Amino acid sequence: MHTLTQLKDTQFAIRIEGRDSAVRELFPDWHRHDRFGLVINEALGGVGASHLLQLAIWSYYAADQRRRDELNVYPEIYAFHIGGGHGSHADYDFWGPRREVILGDDPNEVLCAINERGITRLAVPDLGERPAADLDVLAVKEVAATHDLLASAFAYSPTGRTPQADVEIAGLDRRTEQNPTKVLNAFRRPARVANPGRARRPLKEVDPVFQAYQERRAAELSPSDVEQAVERRARISEQGLATETYRRISVTTALESLG
Repeated sequence: MHTLTQLKDTQFAIRIEGRDSAVRELFPDWHRHDRFGLVINEALGGVGASHLLQLAIWSYYAADQRRRDELNVYPEIYAFHIGGGHGSHADYDFWGPRREVILGDDPNEVLCAINERGITRLAVPDLGERPAADLDVLAVKEVAATHDLLASAFAYSPTGRTPQADVEIAGLDRRTEQNPTKVLNAFRRPARVANPGRARRPLKEVDPVFQAYQERRAAELSPSDVEQAVERRARISEQGLATETYRRISVTTALESLG
């Protein structure tokens, strides 16, 4: 739960429709019951949504100060891997294992998994050249539940740059790149924790369960998958800081992106 103290909203510059904005405009009316979901459909694809995810994490903790103090909880964020696992994203604090959901490619299965976890803010991979999911095959009541639950939806690109974007989020502090870097490096070298005995809170990185989980999930990726993800991050970064773009979308468009 390192993100509890690591992330601050002031570490990011947000622009919406070309004007300087704030988290309250990115996630209007965020409240303590909001839950963020990230749909992933390719190797390490969620890295392209790092800044949006990290601002959702900050919002989760900012909504209730007890979460930073006596509760000491991991953020209620969920990654939904479509068509099998696409590499662990646990270093963003998708932990324990229930927070990364490995699914098939049936849109109904994906939709039900999202609704079961009460997701209210959702990021999905931009459709691009993919055919849109046929909404007629989705369970009518699950579609209705999604329309009821979702307050915000975004399209993102695994490259970090989404076509026809209306949201830009730039990192202003090198801490904004610590989590993406850890995710990308987890498959190239073992994680090291300096002075774990001095940590104020238990560290998942020294938990044998976490270590075994990371090793198991590494088998989902090839070396070329990792290298491609590293190169993508480098292309949107300058002086160690990345700038990502997103597009705000309707609930219907988000549903069409689940195929």
